[in-house]
Amino acid sequence: MVTTLQAKSISINITTRQAMDRQWFLVALLFIVSIVNYFDRQSLSVVAPRLQAEIHLSDQGYGHIVSLFLFASALAYAIAGFVADSLGTRRSMALFVTWWSLAEAATAFVTNSFSLGLARFCLGLGEPGLWVVAPKAVGEYVAPRKRALAIGLYSMGATIGAVIALPVIAFTTTHLPWRSIFLLDGAAGLLWLPLWFWCCRAKRTTLVPGPQAASPVGRSAATVAADRSNLRAVMTRPATWKLLVARGLTDPVWYFYLFWFPKYLVTSRHLTLDAIAHVAWLVYLGAGIGTVSGGLFSGYLIRRGMRIGIAYRWTMLASALVVPFSPLISIVSDSTSAILLASLIAFAHMNCLVTLTALVVELYPATQVGKAAGIIASGSGLGGMVSSEVIGYVVTHYGYSPLFFIMAVLHPLAILLVWRVFAERKTGNPAIG
Repeated sequence: MVTTLQAKSISINITTRQAMDRQWFLVALLFIVSIVNYFDRQSLSVVAPRLQAEIHLSDQGYGHIVSLFLFASALAYAIAGFVADSLGTRRSMALFVTWWSLAEAATAFVTNSFSLGLARFCLGLGEPGLWVVAPKAVGEYVAPRKRALAIGLYSMGATIGAVIALPVIAFTTTHLPWRSIFLLDGAAGLLWLPLWFWCCRAKRTTLVPGPQAASPVGRSAATVAADRSNLRAVMTRPATWKLLVARGLTDPVWYFYLFWFPKYLVTSRHLTLDAIAHVAWLVYLGAGIGTVSGGLFSGYLIRRGMRIGIAYRWTMLASALVVPFSPLISIVSDSTSAILLASLIAFAHMNCLVTLTALVVELYPATQVGKAAGIIASGSGLGGMVSSEVIGYVVTHYGYSPLFFIMAVLHPLAILLVWRVFAERKTGNPAIG
């Protein structure tokens, strides 16, 4: 009897250890594919001058291509959740990665503005799926107290991608035909797929039994009815709209630092491109640290006995208290101080964003996480579209300084908006708080 019990205990320990190994292997795969995601997103900006000259595309026309990509992204965020909940984590992620990889590869063959717009529109339809399916995967495979850290780790891939994409793509395109970068990017995504299928194979051990565990995929009448019921539950829940607006308010801060801050350093701080290459990466490094710190800090609070929702609340509040220092960026006299302050703001934003994303996983049951994450993330795309128009107008007529004052209040407003969603207990989990 003792021997049998010992054998069972050893078997359970081995199974648990295998599950733990797999959950971190999955996080590593999400980290890698998020780097690929940002490489695919940044590739066009590096080769744009050569592509514009070849297909006779003006700067205004290039701006329309970018807007088309953002419009497709906003649409994709809204529908990706339905695809994820319908197909399941394994198959939906494979679909999205395959779709955007083929769209990226197709960009190598564009001959005019129409074909370029179509390729980038398709890219925009595929890329957001990663950011919808990834938190769903974390909810299924990663233990609750480690979810915020897991989300932070794979989100860091995006910031690392932003740091290394430009120099790597520039180096590649100086040694190979510039169109080849799109083929290489597309191939990277396709080569990633076998590892994903292996990690998420059907017969697996999960550390997350109960409501967050994966469920079988089927399209019976009962399943369709359940999908409709889940959609209704997500759409009628106030937290969904509060979190959507919060993303729409705060994500434009990241879009500014991703697409406009280097231009600010050139036009307002009068730095050379060489100088920017040596120091501006600190902004994205700060963002990368922020993606991990949010998970570490909230995880520390949870281990100390704090309820999950309360830990997330204080983590986000700490970030919101840092962002109001944003106006100092335009006030300080030296560029190094401005860049260091920008790094601090980027750090605070990513700290807040990762925590907000982890909150979605905790607030909604597994059958609703995909839909909820997609709908809420669409606020990011919509906020990005609106902010790009606002930023262009403000910079043209008033310069950059007003933008730093506007950004100072966005995160505090978002925290006020979502503060009470932490008190919701519709998942039946008293640990949410």
